[in-house]
Amino acid sequence: MASQVSQKLSSSPFSSNKDEMRPKSNIPPPSIWGDVFLNCPYKNIDAETEKHHQQLKEEVRKMIVAPMANSTQKLPFIDSVQRLGVSYHFTKEIEDELENIYHNDNDAENDLYTTSLRFRLLREHGFNVSCEVFNKFKDEQGNFKSSVTSDVRGLLELYEASYMRVHGEDILDEAISFTTNHLSLVVASLDYPLSEQVSHALKQSIRRGLPRVEARHYLSVYQDIESHNKSLLEFAKIDFNMLQLLHRKEISEICRWWKDLDFKRKLPYARDRVVECYFWILGVYFEPQYSLGRKMTTKVLAMTSHLDDTYDSYATYDELIIYRSAIERWEIKCIDQLPEYMKLNYKALLDVYEEMEQLVAEHGRQYCVEYAKNAMIQLLQFYFMEAKWALQNYKPSFEEFKANAVSSSGYAMLAITSFVGMGDMITPETFKWAVSNPKIIEASTIICRFTDDVTEHKFKHRREDEWSTIDYYMKEYGATAQEAYDFNQRREDEWSTIDYYMKEYGVTAQEAYDVFNKHIESAWKDTNQEFLKPREMPTEVLNRSLNLSRVMDVFYKEGDGYTHVKKPIKDAITSLLLEPITL
Repeated sequence: MASQVSQKLSSSPFSSNKDEMRPKSNIPPPSIWGDVFLNCPYKNIDAETEKHHQQLKEEVRKMIVAPMANSTQKLPFIDSVQRLGVSYHFTKEIEDELENIYHNDNDAENDLYTTSLRFRLLREHGFNVSCEVFNKFKDEQGNFKSSVTSDVRGLLELYEASYMRVHGEDILDEAISFTTNHLSLVVASLDYPLSEQVSHALKQSIRRGLPRVEARHYLSVYQDIESHNKSLLEFAKIDFNMLQLLHRKEISEICRWWKDLDFKRKLPYARDRVVECYFWILGVYFEPQYSLGRKMTTKVLAMTSHLDDTYDSYATYDELIIYRSAIERWEIKCIDQLPEYMKLNYKALLDVYEEMEQLVAEHGRQYCVEYAKNAMIQLLQFYFMEAKWALQNYKPSFEEFKANAVSSSGYAMLAITSFVGMGDMITPETFKWAVSNPKIIEASTIICRFTDDVTEHKFKHRREDEWSTIDYYMKEYGATAQEAYDFNQRREDEWSTIDYYMKEYGVTAQEAYDVFNKHIESAWKDTNQEFLKPREMPTEVLNRSLNLSRVMDVFYKEGDGYTHVKKPIKDAITSLLLEPITL
């Protein structure tokens, strides 16, 4: 494949002498999807289904707002509405009910299950419930009472609640360790569906899971819970299928756009991951009102991925200097100065933002695109610095490298870009806030960079059944020995923040992982803190960065699921976009 990359690009007029100066190209594994989504079947919802959906929606709304003597009895129902992925229909109703519970409910008599559920739901909606509500479940020695270990449902809720912790909440740090240990011990002896709920939670907490992915899973479990609400279940199933049809239409449009660019054939050094890009942004926002935002941001992410590979794996330093100048000027006439292959992605990039301007112009929101464009220009400056260091064999200090690496994660750019398609709720003040690097955006960039680096470093040094990385790559992707060697050599030459930390502080890889994982956990606590009232920005604005962080937790939980698309990500994409729910 490496030879194919060289052959396909060697015909360009600048390549005869510059190919020798190029970095060794990675061998990107091919897309696993082919043309599956190019003509994804789409049909309009029939009038009868639409009417029934609205009737069920009204039923669910009435159940949410119905008065109850004990308001905490509503908590399990509200939780189910959220976990089934339909709470976006009832935002105000749920907020009002939880505010009433926060101000009027006395938590003193609640059991572990109710106390934990109340804590999690209120924290999710920004109510600053004290973690001291859990002190009553500890003994005089400060340990959790042994009696709570027999309450599996309560332990499960305490486990989920502990992921809402902020800095200084030691009791919740203890709770996550305590519940993880005890749930792991009992999961094999539990009956379904509780066994599945516990097993899944230990792999993926609610707080860090992608709402749409988690809704798809919970639908299959909720129907087997004896106390499930039939109207809510039916409504959630119909709603899932209706949204899936919209998402199919969107990804089909995006795949046609990507195929027309023909990057796979013309620029084969880069990863072909447009489907995964759509899934990424679907994780950022899945709701129907953000359809335009999803399509625009997916195109930006696809271009970013391609540019990342250009800077990292193919371009020479001289070419990048020319490209940097063209990016800073952002004018189509700059294209004449570029190498042939760079002309393709430069024009495509400018076209994406021009289309974005046209789509928001009718609403007088062109100013949004300027913020998005500037964020991209800044990101490519960070890409340039990383490429410069690598191509000139310069090894910066850890702090110098980390500062650039965190910024080059692209998450600040994606957050800003995602705002463009969110309509009138986004104002100039939103963008001014975003470009000031607020805590929640900073936290998402740390989660992105450090999660990626820890996972990548582990993969680089992995051995499966005493196979080398070369053997593993040949087996997994059907590569020749030379192709696998080139891939491995490229990986060995790349340094991540982990490598710099190990070198500068003289620690082992595992010690570095532990330090970086602590930073990741700290960033999650910062994220939770930013949701507590009073907030700087509306929840819908903050949710973009929260969901970007969640994408990393899902994509990189078992390796680099973006570059090397394995079963978990493939199954998630298939279940969300190809498999409707049986009604």
